[in-house]
Amino acid sequence: MDAIDVIVTDFVNSFNFMAEHSHQLAVEKGWWEGGRNDGELIALIHSELSEALEALRLGNPPDDKIPNFNGAVAELADTVIRCMDMANARGWNLGAAIMAKTIYNHSRPNRHGGKEF
Repeated sequence: MDAIDVIVTDFVNSFNFMAEHSHQLAVEKGWWEGGRNDGELIALIHSELSEALEALRLGNPPDDKIPNFNGAVAELADTVIRCMDMANARGWNLGAAIMAKTIYNHSRPNRHGGKEF
């Protein structure tokens, strides 16, 4: 196994361990009572991104819950946690998909063929 394979394996294992933990914590805190639909989960992920944008619009002050971090990064963390929760609940290997997509992106042209944004 070469160095990149070790990095990929370590990332996938660590990420998926945290995804399982994130989902179990959400279950323990009652967020999965009665189940959740995909639309609701995607909307909640989107809401965290909107909160990150709002933090930036307000000058990105320290987060009120984890003040060692600014508001944008705290909301981005919430976004990832919600993605982990959903993926784990659905049995999706998000860690492996992130690595596969990252590796694929190395093969893409500059700005993915000239896109403006």
